[in-house]
Amino acid sequence: MPKRNSINTIRGTLSGQIALVTGATGGIGASICRMLAVRGCSVAMHYFSDQDGAIELMEEFKEEYMHRFGSKFASYKADLGNYDEVRELHEHVVDIVGPPTILINNAGANGGHSGVKSVDEVPIEAFENTWRVNCGSAYLLTQLCMPAMEGEGWGRIIFISSVAGFTGGIVGPHYASAKSALHGLVHWLAQTYAKKGVTVNGVAPALIEQTKMLPGSSEELAEKLPVGRLGYPDEVAGTVLWMLETSYVTNKVIGVDGGMFPQ
Repeated sequence: MPKRNSINTIRGTLSGQIALVTGATGGIGASICRMLAVRGCSVAMHYFSDQDGAIELMEEFKEEYMHRFGSKFASYKADLGNYDEVRELHEHVVDIVGPPTILINNAGANGGHSGVKSVDEVPIEAFENTWRVNCGSAYLLTQLCMPAMEGEGWGRIIFISSVAGFTGGIVGPHYASAKSALHGLVHWLAQTYAKKGVTVNGVAPALIEQTKMLPGSSEELAEKLPVGRLGYPDEVAGTVLWMLETSYVTNKVIGVDGGMFPQ
């Protein structure tokens, strides 16, 4: 049984928790980081290329929340296609901030191939690298973070997937297969660790503003959605917050897609 069995845990108090967010500088990642920081979490932010964005976030959080909550903040660059760098990322986070009890596997990539029309457009090397960035690194970080969560009797792991994991999407087979693999991970992990106080869920967004993989103009894409507009990063972060705050939600993959895909 989980060690933490207080009313505060049931109500979802996140203050004092340590979170690791991959892909922290994108629209969704930054919104999730802000949502965590304002609730008193220490936040470690992974980035791949946007060092300036990561530093800006870290300085913003230090100014606003360090003295208010006693939180710690750190940023670290890593290529999630390189498992040695993934291990170094986790080691750095533990040394600077502490062992994460919240893991948000948010980083994603299309390997430079989008709008693929034929399977032979994606070389096997690009397929495998896309899988490592989107799925393999998330699995490895889960392995590395799980012992501390088990020790605490409390943990939250969330995989940011994509509607492509449900439907195949329009990016390509490399991306769709990597994202759908995350769904299988959610289901196995959730069933295995639920009684240890660790919940595991997924969020599958589609067509969110301020993301780097929009396959067209906002106006054109909005016409394809039942709600008639693109989503906002804060709406994805709000779904993540709901999953973090309750111990009774696990083994779910929730689409945040403007009604695109009926679940």
